[in-house]
Amino acid sequence: MQNTAYGGWPNCIRLTNDTLELIVTTDVGPRIIRMGFAGKDNMFKEYKDMMGMTGGDEWRIYGGHRLWHSPEVRPRTYEPDNSPVKAVIDGSTLKVVQPTEKGTGIQKELEITLSAQGAKARILHRLRNNGPWPVELAAWCLSVMDAGGMAIVPHPVKATPDRLLPNWSLTLWPYTDMNDQRVSWGTRYIRLRQMPGTEPIKIGLSNNEGWGAYLNKGQMFVKKFSYIEGATYPDFGCSMEVYTNAEMLELETVGPLTTLEPGASVEHAEIWQLFDKVKVPASEADIERDIVPLVKQAG
Repeated sequence: MQNTAYGGWPNCIRLTNDTLELIVTTDVGPRIIRMGFAGKDNMFKEYKDMMGMTGGDEWRIYGGHRLWHSPEVRPRTYEPDNSPVKAVIDGSTLKVVQPTEKGTGIQKELEITLSAQGAKARILHRLRNNGPWPVELAAWCLSVMDAGGMAIVPHPVKATPDRLLPNWSLTLWPYTDMNDQRVSWGTRYIRLRQMPGTEPIKIGLSNNEGWGAYLNKGQMFVKKFSYIEGATYPDFGCSMEVYTNAEMLELETVGPLTTLEPGASVEHAEIWQLFDKVKVPASEADIERDIVPLVKQAG
């Protein structure tokens, strides 16, 4: 780990093992603004007109990876993260802690651990209730991916007696068109492409397979998470959501809904792995042959 300037912010922290490079902002956040192979492109989207900005009461997307709390509602979800965060280094782990949100009483934390070698990292997300009353919420972890790629999300696999009962749920937002040509619904996988000049679309599902991927620039970003069977998830049961517009694509995981008592916290972990020289699949057979084996390699 080393202090570095990045994107106009003078006080960032760079984590690298000579294979993978992460850059974490401390002038705003908590936020991981860069994730990519050392010396190669950022897989995350950067909003150039917002880079280096601080302060103010307006929420800014900035880009990169952030932590929210679900369900989405204004103004609660859009509390600005424009102020400095506290950074603590503990061995190979960097912990960044946001001041308690004035409007919600919730405090956001990220614990980032880079593997000693290889393009792998563990991101632990934590929400703490520093307010005076219980709050129902879910940890919501959003990776804002750069334009031009394709997300892959597996259908859930659950056995039901005699196949008489439904085994998973799909959630659509009011602006989602099921005829949208960016989506391939598939037999086993949903593929969603990011394209310029397009309207927003969002889908969510009860992803008990515990992974999602984004392919771009000849590389593949995989995030894995734990799905808790029997838990209640927000947005009609979504543990994974994918949103895209004309500029970017968000690959999002969501934890179970929980009621946080004052002083209590909830955690949600993601395992990230980045793979190089991966072709965008043209079919589900390609996914099974080329993508799934790499996903299984991710921790």
